[in-house]
Amino acid sequence: MTIALIILAVVAAAVIGLLIYASMQPDTFRVERSAIIHAPREKIIGIVTDLRRGVEWSPFEKGLTMKKTFSGPATGVGSALEWDGDKQSGAGKFTIAAVTPSKITFNLDMTKPMKANHIVEYTFEPQGDATRMTWSIHGRANMMSKVMGLFMNVDKMCGDQFEKGFKDLKIVAEREAESLPDGSRTAAA
Repeated sequence: MTIALIILAVVAAAVIGLLIYASMQPDTFRVERSAIIHAPREKIIGIVTDLRRGVEWSPFEKGLTMKKTFSGPATGVGSALEWDGDKQSGAGKFTIAAVTPSKITFNLDMTKPMKANHIVEYTFEPQGDATRMTWSIHGRANMMSKVMGLFMNVDKMCGDQFEKGFKDLKIVAEREAESLPDGSRTAAA
């Protein structure tokens, strides 16, 4: 009986220690990756603001089983993708909140596997005949996120997905840029 109490006390102390340590983690998170895409930013913006085209390049849509519903305009502010999928893809809504020539902002509202609200941003910086695109996600880290962060490298998990997305987006955007007239290939300043 005493051994059981000692084991219980050690487990309770470990859980309490873990929760205290997790509570001291940052209240916000940010993951960001960049890539050079040899296409005008207008071409890239046209691809990424048409949420129906996500299946061509987004790692969060490729190969996943999910029911998708599109709402709002076909492209631009208010365009939204709502999905309900399996354990891997979860469920939520991805809505374009703002579009400028240099930045697109999305609201990402997850409902499964846990509720979360984050901001996703794509920024575009012309670089000669190419565009430097930065993909980021940021938001508040609730207690559950902080605990999960102790066991999972969120920067690596999201960052790896962003890099897969860039690889496919480069293929799509650069192929389409090749079909543009020569004067249209330069990324506008």
